[in-house]
Amino acid sequence: MAPSYKIKGSPAQGLFGATVAFFIGLAAVALFGPTAKSLAKTLNLDAVSLGFLIGIPSLMGALLRIPFGALVETTGGKIPNLILLTFAFIGITGLALTINQPTFWTLAFFGAVAGFGVATFSVSMAQVSYWYPKKKQGTANGIYGGVANLSPGIASLWIPLALGLYGAQNTYWLWLVYLGSGILLYLLFGKNAPYFQLRKQGASEDEARRLAAEVGQELFPQGTAVQSLKTTAKYWQTWVLVGVYFTTFGGFLALTAWFPNYWQTTFNLKLFPDAVGLTALFSIGASLMRVAGGFVSDKLGGERTAFGAIGVLVVGAALMIFSTGNFGLAVTGLVLLAIGMGVNNAATFKILPQVIPSAMGGASGWIGGLGALGGFLFPIVQGLFIRDPKVADPGYNLSFVVYLAAGLLSLVLLTILTRKKARP
Repeated sequence: MAPSYKIKGSPAQGLFGATVAFFIGLAAVALFGPTAKSLAKTLNLDAVSLGFLIGIPSLMGALLRIPFGALVETTGGKIPNLILLTFAFIGITGLALTINQPTFWTLAFFGAVAGFGVATFSVSMAQVSYWYPKKKQGTANGIYGGVANLSPGIASLWIPLALGLYGAQNTYWLWLVYLGSGILLYLLFGKNAPYFQLRKQGASEDEARRLAAEVGQELFPQGTAVQSLKTTAKYWQTWVLVGVYFTTFGGFLALTAWFPNYWQTTFNLKLFPDAVGLTALFSIGASLMRVAGGFVSDKLGGERTAFGAIGVLVVGAALMIFSTGNFGLAVTGLVLLAIGMGVNNAATFKILPQVIPSAMGGASGWIGGLGALGGFLFPIVQGLFIRDPKVADPGYNLSFVVYLAAGLLSLVLLTILTRKKARP
């Protein structure tokens, strides 16, 4: 290492910082899920409008993942993440100030701004990927995604508890304390990969690559943010992975927000602890399975792991469709959905660096961004099956046909991926 350059941090520290950023930002997907039923009554919302409100943080996070993920190629991840988390802080502040007199549009606006934090996924994913060698991508990204994905499930538990103890406004003030503490942690521990540190210290492109390679970095960016997006958009594999990730990560986001109202309405359960407990079982279970999916992907390969995971998801969706009035069948379907979605979320990013080894920020931006759109679109489409979100309706079970269809399409896409050569 040249004496004038110094690299701070390690792969483990890079993984920790990136995980903290995504963990605190991703909680916004559970922003309105635990209160969906009461909001529907208070604001007189139909099922589609309610689905829109539930999904708005995911929508904003999904759209911003694309440009912010690509920014990693030129800046590293720290600055983009700090920008996103600052906006998330502003959004939660707005909710705290207006929640005592809510309207649909104030909730939607500040929920969208809070959703900036959801976009930390593609930034932090690229951070992790650049720190680790290819052979450890599945494990590293599985740990990153799995631990961070615990956030919505935990939020689904503490939000209704805090609402009952402290009221809506104080709940959002508490959220600000949590978010601010996480931002401080990221400031202290978040580190860009060696290449980006060297470039910031004035190393030339070739010198930075050579010195970073000496300390173990294997993946390097290709060009500017725009070039990164253009480059990865030319790979057909990018769009295959977008479709598969749309089903599982988009589905994960959507169901984390959807399930509290589903369990209350379909089985007449109490919000706390029953409905949010089952929601946490899904969300936390899927997150833990993402960690396991990373290890399995490194052992069996990303494609084989993804096939198995999507197959489990399809079975789970079918059980949900036919579980009307059958609580045990519905819980079984929930568990299978959690396993399938969690494992495939890890497998997708095991496949990514193997088929698209350059421009990881741009690739993760496309896949993470467009994939996360499912968190916004799935609740709206599910709402089309439901006549009245305030009363029990068999349409809640039938609405899971969207996950069955998406799962079957994902199996087709994975078949294409495994049969064609990995080339642009």
